Amino acid sequence: MCGIFGIISPGPIRDHLEASTSTLSHRGPDDFGYFIGEGVGLGHRRLSIIDLKGGHQPMFSEDESLCIVFNGEIYNFPELHAHLISKGHHFLTRSDTETIIHAYEEWGEACVERLRGMFAFAIWDNKKRKLFLARDRFGIKPLFYSQRGERFYFASEMKAILVGGKIPRDIDEVALASYFTLSYIPAPMTIFNGIRKLLPGHTLTLQENGVRIHKYWDIHYVPDRGRSEAYFSKKFVELFYESVKIHLISDVPLGAFLSGGIDSSAVVAAMSVATESPVNTFCMGFGGNAGGYLDERRYARMVADRYATNHRECEVIPDPEGLLEKIVGGFDEPFADDSTIPSYFVCKIARENVTVAQSGLGGDEAFAGYERYLGFRLRNIYTKLPYFVREKLIHRFVDNLPERSDGHYTINHMKRFVRSGSLDDGEAYFGYLSILNPGTYKSFFANSVRFDRHFDSVKTLMLDYFNTPPCSSSADGLNRAFYCDIKTYLPEDILAVTDRMSMHHALEVRVPFLDHPLMEFCATIPPEMKMKWFQKKYLLKKAVADILPREVISHRKQGFVGPMTQWLKNDLRSYTVDTLSATNLKKHGFLNHNVVRNILEEHFSGKEIHDTLIWSILVFQKWYDLYIESDSKTL
Repeated sequence: MCGIFGIISPGPIRDHLEASTSTLSHRGPDDFGYFIGEGVGLGHRRLSIIDLKGGHQPMFSEDESLCIVFNGEIYNFPELHAHLISKGHHFLTRSDTETIIHAYEEWGEACVERLRGMFAFAIWDNKKRKLFLARDRFGIKPLFYSQRGERFYFASEMKAILVGGKIPRDIDEVALASYFTLSYIPAPMTIFNGIRKLLPGHTLTLQENGVRIHKYWDIHYVPDRGRSEAYFSKKFVELFYESVKIHLISDVPLGAFLSGGIDSSAVVAAMSVATESPVNTFCMGFGGNAGGYLDERRYARMVADRYATNHRECEVIPDPEGLLEKIVGGFDEPFADDSTIPSYFVCKIARENVTVAQSGLGGDEAFAGYERYLGFRLRNIYTKLPYFVREKLIHRFVDNLPERSDGHYTINHMKRFVRSGSLDDGEAYFGYLSILNPGTYKSFFANSVRFDRHFDSVKTLMLDYFNTPPCSSSADGLNRAFYCDIKTYLPEDILAVTDRMSMHHALEVRVPFLDHPLMEFCATIPPEMKMKWFQKKYLLKKAVADILPREVISHRKQGFVGPMTQWLKNDLRSYTVDTLSATNLKKHGFLNHNVVRNILEEHFSGKEIHDTLIWSILVFQKWYDLYIESDSKTL
């Protein structure tokens, strides 16, 4: 796992290259290197995982006409290595980086189709004066780029591109509307007008005639209803164990996150089968005035005991001072999934013991694990009720219910369900995703007219994914929801959390559920097997029933999030009120401070849970102070 940066620009570039690359030192503390050619520079920060002595970057082809900087891991590189040797290629190292160079020599830009793993890399072809960028299929690894006049930049994080002040920090208002709708900014947008994200499963080629972006992969949902549950269960276990095994390749200590949920528990079980020594596992819980319903440590201990792992735990105490700044600095743009907090701490304790950790991320998208998927299925019943019953009776009644005092989301989920339940499939799913309820978004921004248009742009982006998946026009609504999440929420929310928080601690995190052959197989499983009798992850639970404790499989999914609802009411209340004062909000003038005050009052009184929205505003306020008001050139 590493940090990469590149610049194509007329004039001297050494100072800029070194300064920008150094901002990524947290991603690669073990080594660094530079390549400087005519009008081009590539920089690399290395976290050594494979071929510790021979994997220095930038790395060159035998004739030195190609130069690569690479972030990620290619799990099938031994097979590719052997195949390329049979084709006449000669290797100087046993690193996966050199394998990519030879694959590019053999197959050109189509080499990405043969790579199995997580990656973001750049190859400079000196003969053709061409830059080739690639990002893995699911967006496990980030890749940002910017073009301004004759200058072109790319980097693992935006902070490297911002160095030197060459890119104006103009706010993209559609991205800002996206952020306050979704709590993250979907690709290709970033918060800055001048910086974009390369979409997952895409490549970018830069030559004298301009930039060309190409999609090299997509996931196709074609349910195979001619197969039985037993077939899918058996085949999944086979592919899953194989994926976990190849994700074990490493020359440094390795472990796993163990939250107590099914996904991470299944990963630990498969790792235990594939290794002779005990697996290192890491778990965390929550302290402060938070209540206990989110704490899954006891389930994690059951799995740890069953497989005799080297198990370690930590506890998070809410303390915004310093931590919020670290979170904002990790993303360089507003990002408000509060799982950043537990992720930060579990990565911290993991890095104290290992350099690589496996994670269960991706299981929810593969097997219908989110509450919104259940709500989407329940709509099939709800929409059959008469309109008067739905909108005049049920909707009004549920909308006026007070939230639960323990911070649990039961009532809040009911409110979100009825507010969107009568809409068509795409609009309803967008309503489930949005953190702004219909009664708030019209007046949330100070300039409501301009931002009303921006909200429409956000909705169009999301509905385009929902309504046009690469499958039949009659595709099941759940498959459409899976596809939408895999293209938006998965790469730019939960995988972004994992990448930034792990890299802050120089920890590599691997996600075996997102091995693309495994996910392509899961896309053939009929959605009615993934969720049966309104039971989420039905088939996955059936597949892993023999390898996990019954209590782990049957307990209610809680998710890897913090108890933000209660923290905001208690431990963080005074900090929140001070930070979101009218005076502070007027610094940028984007938000209607009267509406923000009402949002806080509703949350504190228990009328409505607004934890994600409030946390979004807090994060934006801190981001604005650090990146716009102070305009720090060193972030």
